[in-house]
Amino acid sequence: MQMQKNNEYLLKAIDAFRKRFFVISTEFEILAINQGDGKEGSSIGSGKKCFETFFGQNEVCGYCPAKQIFLSREPVMWEADKDTSGEGRGSCLYAYPIISGDTVEALAIMDFQPPILTGLEEKLQRSNAFFRNLMLSSVDGVIAADKTGKVLVFNDAASEISGHGVEEALENLDIRQVYPEGGAKEVMRKLRSDEFGGKGKLKSCQVDFLRKTGEVIPISLNAAIVYEGEKEVATIGYFHDLRENIRMKTELEKTQVQLLQSEKMASLGKLAAGVAHQLNNPLGGITLFTKLMMEEYTLEEGVMNDLKRILKDAERCRDTVKELLEFARQTQQRMQLNDINRAITRTFFLLENQTLFQNITIHKQLADNLPKVSGDIQQLNHLFMNIILNAAQAMKGAGQLTVKTMLEEEKDRVRIEISDTGPGIPDEILSQIFDPFFTTKDEGEGTGLGLSIVYGIVQNHGGKISVKTAPGKGATFVIELPLGEKEEKTL
Repeated sequence: MQMQKNNEYLLKAIDAFRKRFFVISTEFEILAINQGDGKEGSSIGSGKKCFETFFGQNEVCGYCPAKQIFLSREPVMWEADKDTSGEGRGSCLYAYPIISGDTVEALAIMDFQPPILTGLEEKLQRSNAFFRNLMLSSVDGVIAADKTGKVLVFNDAASEISGHGVEEALENLDIRQVYPEGGAKEVMRKLRSDEFGGKGKLKSCQVDFLRKTGEVIPISLNAAIVYEGEKEVATIGYFHDLRENIRMKTELEKTQVQLLQSEKMASLGKLAAGVAHQLNNPLGGITLFTKLMMEEYTLEEGVMNDLKRILKDAERCRDTVKELLEFARQTQQRMQLNDINRAITRTFFLLENQTLFQNITIHKQLADNLPKVSGDIQQLNHLFMNIILNAAQAMKGAGQLTVKTMLEEEKDRVRIEISDTGPGIPDEILSQIFDPFFTTKDEGEGTGLGLSIVYGIVQNHGGKISVKTAPGKGATFVIELPLGEKEEKTL
Protein backbone atom coordinates (compact mmCIF):
# COMPACT_ATOMS: atom_id res chain seq x y z
CA MET A 1 0.00 0.00 0.00
CA GLN A 2 2.76 2.42 0.94
CA MET A 3 4.75 1.47 -2.16
CA GLN A 4 1.71 2.28 -4.32
CA LYS A 5 1.36 5.72 -2.71
CA ASN A 6 5.05 6.37 -3.20
CA ASN A 7 4.75 5.50 -6.86
CA GLU A 8 1.74 7.82 -7.22
CA TYR A 9 3.66 10.71 -5.69
CA LEU A 10 6.61 9.93 -7.97
CA LEU A 11 4.35 9.97 -11.02
CA LYS A 12 2.79 13.29 -10.01
CA ALA A 13 6.25 14.77 -9.47
CA ILE A 14 7.35 13.59 -12.90
CA ASP A 15 4.12 14.89 -14.46
CA ALA A 16 4.81 18.37 -13.07
CA PHE A 17 7.78 18.82 -15.41
CA ARG A 18 6.87 20.62 -18.62
CA LYS A 19 9.92 19.13 -20.29
CA ARG A 20 10.39 15.48 -21.23
CA PHE A 21 11.81 13.70 -18.18
CA PHE A 22 12.72 10.04 -17.91
CA VAL A 23 14.85 7.63 -15.92
CA ILE A 24 16.82 4.77 -17.48
CA SER A 25 18.61 1.84 -15.88
CA THR A 26 22.17 0.71 -16.52
CA GLU A 27 20.65 -1.66 -19.09
CA PHE A 28 19.09 1.34 -20.94
CA GLU A 29 15.54 0.34 -19.91
CA ILE A 30 13.07 3.16 -19.28
CA LEU A 31 12.15 3.01 -15.61
CA ALA A 32 9.92 6.11 -15.57
CA ILE A 33 8.77 8.67 -18.14
CA ASN A 34 6.38 11.63 -18.34
CA GLN A 35 4.38 13.28 -21.16
CA GLY A 36 6.53 16.42 -21.18
CA ASP A 37 3.56 18.81 -21.24
CA GLY A 38 2.71 19.12 -17.55
CA LYS A 39 -0.31 16.78 -17.86
CA GLU A 40 -0.87 13.44 -16.14
CA GLY A 41 0.07 10.31 -18.04
CA SER A 42 3.45 9.28 -16.66
CA SER A 43 4.30 5.62 -16.51
CA ILE A 44 6.69 3.49 -14.54
CA GLY A 45 8.52 0.40 -15.60
CA SER A 46 7.60 0.24 -19.28
CA GLY A 47 10.57 -2.05 -19.86
CA LYS A 48 11.35 -0.51 -23.25
CA LYS A 49 14.83 0.55 -24.23
CA CYS A 50 15.59 4.23 -24.60
CA PHE A 51 17.26 3.83 -28.02
CA GLU A 52 14.18 1.99 -29.32
CA THR A 53 11.64 4.44 -27.87
CA PHE A 54 13.34 7.71 -28.74
CA PHE A 55 15.55 7.07 -31.73
CA GLY A 56 13.97 3.98 -33.40
CA GLN A 57 17.16 1.95 -33.20
CA ASN A 58 17.69 -1.74 -32.36
CA GLU A 59 20.92 -1.22 -30.47
CA VAL A 60 22.66 1.29 -28.25
CA CYS A 61 23.50 4.54 -30.07
CA GLY A 62 27.00 4.80 -31.52
CA TYR A 63 27.76 7.74 -29.28
CA CYS A 64 25.95 7.17 -25.99
CA PRO A 65 26.75 9.63 -23.23
CA ALA A 66 24.99 7.33 -20.77
CA LYS A 67 27.95 4.95 -21.03
CA GLN A 68 30.27 7.84 -20.11
CA ILE A 69 28.15 8.72 -17.08
CA PHE A 70 28.11 5.13 -15.84
CA LEU A 71 31.91 5.27 -15.85
CA SER A 72 32.60 8.89 -14.79
CA ARG A 73 29.61 9.32 -12.47
CA GLU A 74 29.51 13.01 -13.63
CA PRO A 75 26.53 14.83 -15.24
CA VAL A 76 26.68 15.22 -19.01
CA MET A 77 24.93 17.40 -21.58
CA TRP A 78 24.71 16.45 -25.27
CA GLU A 79 22.75 17.19 -28.41
CA ALA A 80 20.84 14.65 -30.48
CA ASP A 81 19.56 14.85 -34.04
CA LYS A 82 16.01 13.99 -32.92
CA ASP A 83 14.10 14.97 -29.82
CA THR A 84 12.69 12.43 -27.41
CA SER A 85 9.24 12.66 -29.01
CA GLY A 86 10.68 11.10 -32.17
CA GLU A 87 10.40 14.30 -34.24
CA GLY A 88 13.35 15.67 -36.19
CA ARG A 89 13.78 18.90 -34.23
CA GLY A 90 16.86 17.77 -32.33
CA SER A 91 17.34 17.58 -28.59
CA CYS A 92 19.55 19.03 -25.92
CA LEU A 93 19.74 16.34 -23.20
CA TYR A 94 20.91 16.82 -19.62
CA ALA A 95 21.72 13.55 -17.78
CA TYR A 96 22.43 13.15 -14.07
CA PRO A 97 23.59 9.92 -12.38
CA ILE A 98 21.48 8.34 -9.61
CA ILE A 99 24.04 6.86 -7.26
CA SER A 100 23.59 4.28 -4.48
CA GLY A 101 26.74 3.87 -2.48
CA ASP A 102 29.52 3.76 -5.02
CA THR A 103 27.38 2.47 -7.81
CA VAL A 104 25.46 4.32 -10.50
CA GLU A 105 22.09 2.58 -10.56
CA ALA A 106 20.24 4.79 -13.04
CA LEU A 107 20.23 8.06 -15.00
CA ALA A 108 17.75 10.90 -14.74
CA ILE A 109 17.50 12.69 -18.09
CA MET A 110 15.69 15.89 -19.09
CA ASP A 111 15.20 16.97 -22.69
CA PHE A 112 15.36 20.73 -23.48
CA GLN A 113 14.20 20.97 -27.06
CA PRO A 114 16.32 23.45 -29.10
CA PRO A 115 13.32 25.61 -30.12
CA ILE A 116 13.12 26.72 -26.50
CA LEU A 117 16.78 27.72 -26.43
CA THR A 118 16.54 29.15 -29.95
CA GLY A 119 13.65 31.35 -28.81
CA LEU A 120 15.81 32.73 -26.02
CA GLU A 121 18.66 33.28 -28.44
CA GLU A 122 16.33 35.05 -30.88
CA LYS A 123 15.04 37.32 -28.11
CA LEU A 124 18.62 38.10 -27.12
CA GLN A 125 19.54 38.80 -30.73
CA ARG A 126 16.49 41.04 -31.20
CA SER A 127 17.35 42.89 -28.00
CA ASN A 128 20.96 43.35 -29.10
CA ALA A 129 19.83 44.51 -32.55
CA PHE A 130 17.42 47.01 -30.98
CA PHE A 131 20.11 48.58 -28.79
CA ARG A 132 22.55 48.60 -31.69
CA ASN A 133 19.96 50.39 -33.86
CA LEU A 134 19.46 52.93 -31.07
CA MET A 135 23.15 53.80 -31.22
CA LEU A 136 23.36 53.75 -35.01
CA SER A 137 20.26 55.98 -35.35
CA SER A 138 21.40 58.54 -32.78
CA VAL A 139 21.58 62.14 -34.01
CA ASP A 140 24.80 62.39 -31.98
CA GLY A 141 27.94 60.73 -33.22
CA VAL A 142 28.65 57.40 -31.49
CA ILE A 143 32.05 55.71 -31.55
CA ALA A 144 33.08 52.69 -29.48
CA ALA A 145 36.56 51.17 -29.51
CA ASP A 146 38.30 48.31 -27.77
CA LYS A 147 41.33 48.80 -25.54
CA THR A 148 43.69 48.53 -28.55
CA GLY A 149 41.95 51.46 -30.26
CA LYS A 150 40.11 49.40 -32.91
CA VAL A 151 36.74 50.97 -33.72
CA LEU A 152 33.81 48.63 -32.95
CA VAL A 153 30.83 50.97 -33.35
CA PHE A 154 30.62 53.91 -35.75
CA ASN A 155 27.23 55.40 -36.62
CA ASP A 156 26.07 57.61 -39.50
CA ALA A 157 26.25 60.80 -37.41
CA ALA A 158 29.90 60.03 -36.57
CA SER A 159 30.53 59.51 -40.28
CA GLU A 160 28.93 62.86 -41.16
CA ILE A 161 30.94 64.77 -38.55
CA SER A 162 34.26 63.02 -39.15
CA GLY A 163 34.17 62.52 -42.91
CA HIS A 164 35.13 58.83 -42.55
CA GLY A 165 32.80 56.26 -44.12
CA VAL A 166 31.19 53.75 -41.73
CA GLU A 167 32.75 50.66 -43.35
CA GLU A 168 36.10 52.43 -43.69
CA ALA A 169 36.06 53.31 -39.99
CA LEU A 170 35.09 49.81 -38.83
CA GLU A 171 37.80 48.22 -40.95
CA ASN A 172 40.73 50.61 -40.72
CA LEU A 173 40.20 53.47 -38.27
CA ASP A 174 42.05 53.70 -34.97
CA ILE A 175 40.33 55.80 -32.30
CA ARG A 176 43.51 57.87 -31.90
CA GLN A 177 43.06 59.11 -35.49
CA VAL A 178 39.95 61.18 -34.63
CA TYR A 179 41.90 63.39 -32.23
CA PRO A 180 44.79 65.80 -32.84
CA GLU A 181 48.15 64.56 -31.59
CA GLY A 182 47.93 63.70 -27.88
CA GLY A 183 44.15 64.23 -27.83
CA ALA A 184 43.23 60.58 -27.21
CA LYS A 185 45.62 60.36 -24.25
CA GLU A 186 44.10 63.50 -22.77
CA VAL A 187 40.58 62.10 -23.08
CA MET A 188 41.66 58.83 -21.37
CA ARG A 189 43.35 60.85 -18.61
CA LYS A 190 40.10 62.67 -17.95
CA LEU A 191 38.09 59.43 -18.09
CA ARG A 192 40.31 57.85 -15.45
CA SER A 193 40.10 60.95 -13.25
CA ASP A 194 37.41 61.73 -10.69
CA GLU A 195 37.26 65.39 -11.73
CA PHE A 196 35.22 65.26 -14.94
CA GLY A 197 32.07 63.32 -14.03
CA GLY A 198 33.40 60.50 -11.89
CA LYS A 199 35.93 57.80 -12.61
CA GLY A 200 35.27 56.12 -15.90
CA LYS A 201 32.96 58.90 -17.11
CA LEU A 202 33.32 62.16 -19.00
CA LYS A 203 30.36 64.55 -19.14
CA SER A 204 29.81 67.35 -21.70
CA CYS A 205 33.47 68.07 -22.20
CA GLN A 206 34.56 70.29 -25.11
CA VAL A 207 37.46 68.70 -26.98
CA ASP A 208 39.12 69.07 -30.36
CA PHE A 209 38.10 66.54 -33.03
CA LEU A 210 40.16 65.78 -36.14
CA ARG A 211 38.16 65.34 -39.35
CA LYS A 212 39.40 63.21 -42.25
CA THR A 213 40.22 66.41 -44.17
CA GLY A 214 42.63 67.49 -41.43
CA GLU A 215 40.26 70.17 -40.14
CA VAL A 216 40.12 70.42 -36.35
CA ILE A 217 36.64 71.19 -35.03
CA PRO A 218 35.21 71.58 -31.50
CA ILE A 219 32.87 68.86 -30.21
CA SER A 220 30.99 68.23 -26.98
CA LEU A 221 31.91 64.74 -25.76
CA ASN A 222 30.18 62.42 -23.31
CA ALA A 223 32.23 59.24 -22.86
CA ALA A 224 32.59 56.21 -20.62
CA ILE A 225 34.96 53.31 -20.03
CA VAL A 226 33.39 49.85 -20.41
CA TYR A 227 34.51 47.47 -17.67
CA GLU A 228 34.43 43.70 -17.16
CA GLY A 229 34.88 43.47 -13.45
CA GLU A 230 37.76 45.84 -12.74
CA LYS A 231 39.29 45.44 -16.20
CA GLU A 232 38.98 48.13 -18.89
CA VAL A 233 37.83 46.47 -22.12
CA ALA A 234 36.49 49.34 -24.27
CA THR A 235 35.43 52.98 -24.43
CA ILE A 236 32.33 54.56 -25.92
CA GLY A 237 31.71 58.21 -26.74
CA TYR A 238 28.67 60.26 -27.76
CA PHE A 239 29.45 63.62 -29.33
CA HIS A 240 28.06 66.46 -31.41
CA ASP A 241 29.56 69.24 -33.51
CA LEU A 242 29.80 72.56 -31.64
CA ARG A 243 30.57 74.79 -34.63
CA GLU A 244 26.97 75.94 -35.10
CA ASN A 245 26.52 76.48 -31.35
CA ILE A 246 29.69 78.57 -31.20
CA ARG A 247 28.63 80.55 -34.28
CA MET A 248 25.22 81.29 -32.74
CA LYS A 249 26.84 82.25 -29.44
CA THR A 250 29.20 84.62 -31.26
CA GLU A 251 26.29 86.16 -33.19
CA LEU A 252 24.37 86.60 -29.95
CA GLU A 253 27.31 88.33 -28.31
CA LYS A 254 27.67 90.62 -31.33
CA THR A 255 23.95 91.36 -31.19
CA GLN A 256 24.30 92.29 -27.54
CA VAL A 257 27.21 94.58 -28.42
CA GLN A 258 25.12 96.13 -31.21
CA LEU A 259 22.19 96.72 -28.85
CA LEU A 260 24.50 98.37 -26.35
CA GLN A 261 26.00 100.47 -29.14
CA SER A 262 22.52 101.43 -30.36
CA GLU A 263 21.52 102.49 -26.86
CA LYS A 264 24.74 104.47 -26.55
CA MET A 265 24.17 106.17 -29.90
CA ALA A 266 20.58 106.99 -28.94
CA SER A 267 21.84 108.50 -25.70
CA LEU A 268 24.49 110.49 -27.58
CA GLY A 269 21.81 111.72 -29.97
CA LYS A 270 19.72 113.00 -27.08
CA LEU A 271 22.82 114.53 -25.49
CA ALA A 272 23.77 116.23 -28.77
CA ALA A 273 20.26 117.63 -29.14
CA GLY A 274 20.36 118.94 -25.58
CA VAL A 275 23.79 120.52 -26.06
CA ALA A 276 22.67 122.05 -29.36
CA HIS A 277 19.67 123.68 -27.70
CA GLN A 278 21.90 125.02 -24.94
CA LEU A 279 24.32 126.45 -27.50
CA ASN A 280 21.62 128.19 -29.51
CA ASN A 281 20.95 130.83 -26.83
CA PRO A 282 24.52 132.18 -26.43
CA LEU A 283 25.08 131.90 -30.20
CA GLY A 284 21.96 133.95 -30.78
CA GLY A 285 23.24 136.59 -28.32
CA ILE A 286 26.69 136.69 -29.97
CA THR A 287 25.15 137.10 -33.42
CA LEU A 288 22.65 139.74 -32.31
CA PHE A 289 25.10 141.95 -30.41
CA THR A 290 27.79 141.65 -33.10
CA LYS A 291 25.33 142.92 -35.71
CA LEU A 292 24.24 145.77 -33.41
CA MET A 293 27.82 146.88 -32.89
CA MET A 294 28.49 146.81 -36.61
CA GLU A 295 25.35 148.86 -37.36
CA GLU A 296 25.37 151.42 -34.51
CA TYR A 297 29.05 152.22 -34.09
CA THR A 298 31.63 153.78 -36.35
CA LEU A 299 34.62 151.49 -35.95
CA GLU A 300 38.07 151.24 -37.33
CA GLU A 301 38.53 148.93 -40.27
CA GLY A 302 40.52 146.38 -38.24
CA VAL A 303 37.86 146.20 -35.52
CA MET A 304 35.12 145.90 -38.13
CA ASN A 305 36.97 143.00 -39.75
CA ASP A 306 37.25 141.29 -36.38
CA LEU A 307 33.50 141.69 -35.83
CA LYS A 308 32.82 140.27 -39.29
CA ARG A 309 34.96 137.23 -38.40
CA ILE A 310 33.10 136.83 -35.10
CA LEU A 311 29.78 137.03 -36.95
CA LYS A 312 30.90 134.55 -39.60
CA ASP A 313 32.15 132.01 -37.04
CA ALA A 314 29.03 132.41 -34.88
CA GLU A 315 26.81 131.82 -37.92
CA ARG A 316 28.89 128.77 -38.79
CA CYS A 317 28.42 127.45 -35.25
CA ARG A 318 24.69 128.14 -35.58
CA ASP A 319 24.56 126.14 -38.84
CA THR A 320 26.52 123.29 -37.26
CA VAL A 321 24.09 123.19 -34.33
CA LYS A 322 21.20 123.15 -36.79
CA GLU A 323 22.70 120.17 -38.63
CA LEU A 324 23.29 118.35 -35.35
CA LEU A 325 19.65 118.82 -34.46
CA GLU A 326 18.62 117.47 -37.86
CA PHE A 327 20.78 114.37 -37.47
CA ALA A 328 19.70 113.76 -33.87
CA ARG A 329 15.99 114.11 -34.65
CA GLN A 330 14.13 110.76 -34.76
CA THR A 331 11.20 110.88 -37.15
CA GLN A 332 9.02 108.60 -39.25
CA GLN A 333 10.57 107.46 -42.50
CA ARG A 334 9.44 110.19 -44.87
CA MET A 335 9.91 109.59 -48.58
CA GLN A 336 10.24 112.85 -50.47
CA LEU A 337 12.13 114.34 -53.38
CA ASN A 338 15.73 115.10 -52.43
CA ASP A 339 18.69 116.82 -54.02
CA ILE A 340 21.53 114.28 -53.76
CA ASN A 341 24.19 116.94 -54.32
CA ARG A 342 22.85 118.93 -51.39
CA ALA A 343 22.77 115.84 -49.16
CA ILE A 344 26.42 115.09 -49.98
CA THR A 345 27.47 118.72 -49.43
CA ARG A 346 25.64 118.76 -46.13
CA THR A 347 27.46 115.60 -45.01
CA PHE A 348 30.85 117.09 -45.83
CA PHE A 349 29.89 120.26 -43.98
CA LEU A 350 29.62 118.20 -40.79
CA LEU A 351 32.70 116.06 -41.39
CA GLU A 352 35.40 118.00 -43.19
CA ASN A 353 36.61 119.99 -40.16
CA GLN A 354 37.02 116.90 -38.00
CA THR A 355 40.58 115.89 -37.13
CA LEU A 356 40.29 112.69 -39.20
CA PHE A 357 39.88 114.79 -42.38
CA GLN A 358 42.65 117.34 -41.80
CA ASN A 359 45.10 115.58 -44.12
CA ILE A 360 42.56 114.32 -46.63
CA THR A 361 42.04 116.17 -49.90
CA ILE A 362 38.38 116.18 -50.91
CA HIS A 363 37.34 116.35 -54.57
CA LYS A 364 33.65 116.89 -55.32
CA GLN A 365 32.56 116.37 -58.91
CA LEU A 366 28.82 116.92 -58.65
CA ALA A 367 26.76 116.97 -61.84
CA ASP A 368 24.77 120.12 -62.58
CA ASN A 369 20.97 119.97 -62.87
CA LEU A 370 20.87 116.51 -61.35
CA PRO A 371 17.26 115.20 -61.08
CA LYS A 372 16.00 114.58 -57.58
CA VAL A 373 15.56 111.13 -56.11
CA SER A 374 12.80 109.92 -53.82
CA GLY A 375 14.05 109.02 -50.36
CA ASP A 376 14.22 109.69 -46.66
CA ILE A 377 16.72 112.52 -46.16
CA GLN A 378 17.75 111.27 -42.71
CA GLN A 379 18.60 107.83 -44.11
CA LEU A 380 20.40 109.29 -47.11
CA ASN A 381 22.52 111.49 -44.82
CA HIS A 382 23.30 108.40 -42.76
CA LEU A 383 24.21 106.49 -45.92
CA PHE A 384 26.76 109.02 -47.17
CA MET A 385 28.20 109.68 -43.72
CA ASN A 386 28.92 105.97 -43.15
CA ILE A 387 30.67 105.47 -46.49
CA ILE A 388 32.71 108.71 -46.23
CA LEU A 389 33.79 107.92 -42.65
CA ASN A 390 34.78 104.37 -43.69
CA ALA A 391 36.86 105.78 -46.54
CA ALA A 392 38.63 108.27 -44.25
CA GLN A 393 39.36 105.56 -41.69
CA ALA A 394 40.67 103.22 -44.42
CA MET A 395 43.13 105.95 -45.49
CA LYS A 396 44.12 106.50 -41.83
CA GLY A 397 43.40 110.19 -42.19
CA ALA A 398 45.65 110.87 -45.19
CA GLY A 399 44.87 110.60 -48.91
CA GLN A 400 42.35 111.72 -51.52
CA LEU A 401 38.60 111.32 -51.29
CA THR A 402 36.59 111.81 -54.47
CA VAL A 403 32.80 112.01 -54.76
CA LYS A 404 31.10 112.01 -58.16
CA THR A 405 27.44 112.25 -59.08
CA MET A 406 25.97 111.70 -62.53
CA LEU A 407 22.74 110.87 -64.31
CA GLU A 408 22.29 107.50 -65.97
CA GLU A 409 19.45 108.37 -68.31
CA GLU A 410 19.08 104.89 -69.80
CA LYS A 411 18.45 103.51 -66.31
CA ASP A 412 16.46 106.44 -64.89
CA ARG A 413 18.90 106.48 -62.01
CA VAL A 414 21.33 108.79 -60.26
CA ARG A 415 24.79 107.29 -59.81
CA ILE A 416 27.05 108.25 -56.91
CA GLU A 417 30.70 107.15 -56.74
CA ILE A 418 32.74 107.58 -53.55
CA SER A 419 36.44 106.72 -54.02
CA ASP A 420 39.40 106.65 -51.67
CA THR A 421 43.13 106.03 -52.04
CA GLY A 422 43.35 103.56 -49.17
CA PRO A 423 44.71 99.98 -49.23
CA GLY A 424 41.65 98.54 -50.97
CA ILE A 425 39.57 95.52 -49.91
CA PRO A 426 41.07 91.99 -50.13
CA ASP A 427 39.26 89.68 -52.56
CA GLU A 428 38.69 87.03 -49.90
CA ILE A 429 36.49 89.32 -47.79
CA LEU A 430 34.86 91.36 -50.55
CA SER A 431 31.70 89.23 -50.51
CA GLN A 432 31.31 89.74 -46.73
CA ILE A 433 31.62 93.49 -46.28
CA PHE A 434 27.85 94.07 -46.29
CA ASP A 435 27.17 91.22 -43.83
CA PRO A 436 25.91 92.31 -40.39
CA PHE A 437 28.65 92.34 -37.75
CA PHE A 438 31.46 91.77 -40.26
CA THR A 439 34.36 94.11 -39.57
CA THR A 440 38.11 94.26 -40.13
CA LYS A 441 38.57 96.86 -37.42
CA ASP A 442 40.08 96.10 -34.04
CA GLU A 443 37.77 95.25 -31.17
CA GLY A 444 36.12 98.33 -29.78
CA GLU A 445 36.61 100.37 -32.97
CA GLY A 446 33.47 99.25 -34.73
CA THR A 447 30.42 97.00 -34.51
CA GLY A 448 30.49 95.78 -38.12
CA LEU A 449 27.09 97.38 -38.73
CA GLY A 450 28.01 100.47 -40.77
CA LEU A 451 28.05 98.93 -44.26
CA SER A 452 25.22 96.52 -43.48
CA ILE A 453 23.08 99.56 -42.58
CA VAL A 454 24.23 101.26 -45.79
CA TYR A 455 23.18 98.19 -47.78
CA GLY A 456 19.77 98.13 -46.05
CA ILE A 457 19.16 101.84 -46.78
CA VAL A 458 20.02 101.39 -50.48
CA GLN A 459 17.71 98.36 -50.68
CA ASN A 460 14.90 100.27 -48.96
CA HIS A 461 15.21 102.97 -51.62
CA GLY A 462 15.04 100.48 -54.49
CA GLY A 463 18.68 101.07 -55.39
CA LYS A 464 21.86 99.09 -55.87
CA ILE A 465 25.29 99.25 -54.27
CA SER A 466 28.54 97.65 -55.41
CA VAL A 467 32.28 97.98 -54.82
CA LYS A 468 35.21 98.25 -57.21
CA THR A 469 38.59 97.66 -55.59
CA ALA A 470 42.15 96.57 -56.16
CA PRO A 471 44.82 95.85 -53.52
CA GLY A 472 46.81 99.00 -52.83
CA LYS A 473 44.69 101.13 -55.16
CA GLY A 474 41.78 102.06 -52.94
CA ALA A 475 38.09 101.29 -53.22
CA THR A 476 35.13 102.88 -55.00
CA PHE A 477 31.59 102.44 -53.70
CA VAL A 478 29.02 102.79 -56.47
CA ILE A 479 25.44 103.67 -55.45
CA GLU A 480 22.54 103.81 -57.88
CA LEU A 481 19.25 105.37 -56.75
CA PRO A 482 16.08 105.55 -58.86
CA LEU A 483 14.77 108.97 -59.92
CA GLY A 484 11.98 110.25 -57.72
CA GLU A 485 8.29 110.70 -58.45
CA LYS A 486 6.59 114.04 -57.99
CA GLU A 487 4.38 113.06 -55.08
CA GLU A 488 5.61 112.73 -51.52
CA LYS A 489 4.52 110.04 -49.12
CA THR A 490 5.13 109.04 -45.50
CA LEU A 491 5.79 105.39 -44.64
